[in-house]
Amino acid sequence: MQFKHPEILYFLFLLVIPILVHLFQLRKFKTEYFTNVKFLKELAIQTRKSSKLKKYLLLITRLLLLAFLIIAFAQPFFKAKDSKNATNELYIVLDNSFSMQAKGQKGELLKRAVQDLLEHTPENANFSLITCSDNYWNTDIKSIQKELQNLKYSASPFQLDNLLSKIKAHKSAFNKDIVVITDGVGLQPNQVKGINDDENLYFILPEAEKKDNIAIDSVYINQTMENFYEIAVKMDAFGEDFKDIPIALYNKNKLIAKTLVNFETKNKTINFTIPKEDFHGYVSISDNSLDYDNTYYFSISKPQKSNVISIGEPEKSGFLSRIYTSNEFNYANYSLQSLDYNLLDKQDAIILNELKDIPQALQTTLKAFAEKGGNVVVIPSGESSISNLNTFLSNFGGIQFKSLENSEKMVTKINFSHPLFSSVFEKKVDNFQYPNTKTSFEISNSAPMVLGYSDQTSFLSAIQNSVGSIYVFAAPINKVNSNFQNSPIIVPTFYNMGQNAQKAGITALIIGENKPFIIETLLGKDEIVNVKNYKESFIPVQQILNSKVKLTFNDNPKEAGNFNVFNNNQPIENISFNYNRTESNLSNVNSDVASDFKEINSVDSIFDTLQANRADNQLWKWFIIFTLLFIALEVLIQKFVK
Repeated sequence: MQFKHPEILYFLFLLVIPILVHLFQLRKFKTEYFTNVKFLKELAIQTRKSSKLKKYLLLITRLLLLAFLIIAFAQPFFKAKDSKNATNELYIVLDNSFSMQAKGQKGELLKRAVQDLLEHTPENANFSLITCSDNYWNTDIKSIQKELQNLKYSASPFQLDNLLSKIKAHKSAFNKDIVVITDGVGLQPNQVKGINDDENLYFILPEAEKKDNIAIDSVYINQTMENFYEIAVKMDAFGEDFKDIPIALYNKNKLIAKTLVNFETKNKTINFTIPKEDFHGYVSISDNSLDYDNTYYFSISKPQKSNVISIGEPEKSGFLSRIYTSNEFNYANYSLQSLDYNLLDKQDAIILNELKDIPQALQTTLKAFAEKGGNVVVIPSGESSISNLNTFLSNFGGIQFKSLENSEKMVTKINFSHPLFSSVFEKKVDNFQYPNTKTSFEISNSAPMVLGYSDQTSFLSAIQNSVGSIYVFAAPINKVNSNFQNSPIIVPTFYNMGQNAQKAGITALIIGENKPFIIETLLGKDEIVNVKNYKESFIPVQQILNSKVKLTFNDNPKEAGNFNVFNNNQPIENISFNYNRTESNLSNVNSDVASDFKEINSVDSIFDTLQANRADNQLWKWFIIFTLLFIALEVLIQKFVK
């Protein structure tokens, strides 16, 4: 037993006072008997014995009364089991990612967790609340009641390590109690590796009752026809039991098509045919699980001709004019001597076709061109200067040429997952008309391979930046050195390398991925573009690139949807944003991560658990009770003991 105010125990010396008073009352006196009272002698002796017993009882009662009263003021207590953490600061990490839309026994997991916090958090408890989207430092439940009630789902997936880093960055002189409320979807062991010894981690893992879910994964152009697009809608089914679900296609909120989808497999692709014109809409499904991944917004611009220039000898560039036809491309070939540099900035793709040397001025121009979203294709010549090629490619990294090898090689490998071939093949092809090359360069390559030789070296590699791509061949492809021009694969390869993705593809950005977007518009010195729809408006980070503007969106917008890019209140571009689908698989729960830490069953037991382990067992109340009992006992002795 310990005391908060042990100095008060010095008052126990006051116990001497009732003892002295008692001794004074027990002094012996000489008794003289008179003849007329002798008959009362026996009665007097008996009364004196009874009085002595009463005085002893009163003395003991008063001593105990005074002792218990003094000890009560000294505030005795038994020390708590976990008293060293009694001053810890409390941090509550609340998962408000989209997987928390799933329904548990008492409704949506997030709404239930919020309600429990509002109901069971003591009003005097000070804590910090960290969510995927907002932070509330050193607050109490009354101060953030409104914010909690209006808490929305976050477009950012739940990344526990990032949220723990925020807590660590919040400097404090005290140790930390961190309570994590999450369904555990996507939780990985490496996310809790940075926990320090002064941080106590607790987990509350609400569980979804139903984990079946269907998500729209992506939308892409499957086939381009003369007057129509065939778009493909890719969907993923997570779980076991699925019935036919309706899927609908909308353009500017107008219903275009609707059908039923039967999920006999886990992955399903549905095709729709739409006119070859501007499209600014979405595709939507209806299931009984998560809502956030049931709608996919996308935009398609009315087809525009892509601008392609090849630089090289005309006799070696004839095959390109047959690929880049006038109905889809503005194509031209220039020799290095006749090239007008002013034309380069207006192109979508520039092909360096077997140049022996790339002038420094052209290298500088092409570097800037790639940074603005243009594609650059490098086809080396057998007479190319290796040092000159490497100097140029060092602007982009990933590829360096070595020696020229005079050995025939077969091109047998296709990277079907590369974006260049994303919509070319319906299925993987194991045998096709293998092209070959007679001579090729040995290259040092860390860039992704698009086409490869049978010896696992790269024939065509791609270096991708945020907005453009650099494609590099390892060998000349003229008819003397290769039969690649006769291979069917040359057409989709060069066709897709010459396309501007924004002009010919689907625009559907993912919120939070921060992928740049290039628009063609002229801005004045103090002019800016803004992005908005009927719900939301924001100004993106923007960089002027001559006749183009590079936009970066960071974490904007807050909600998925179709938007317009405005310049001086005039719409100049359609753009669409979607949520990341990483939260769609509700079975992706790793509860083993929490097993290494303390698990709490519910929100209402958070504070009870911490209080029970860290609160001292106060005894002063019991001493006050005993003091009152001794007062009552003294009164009874005075009244009933003679």
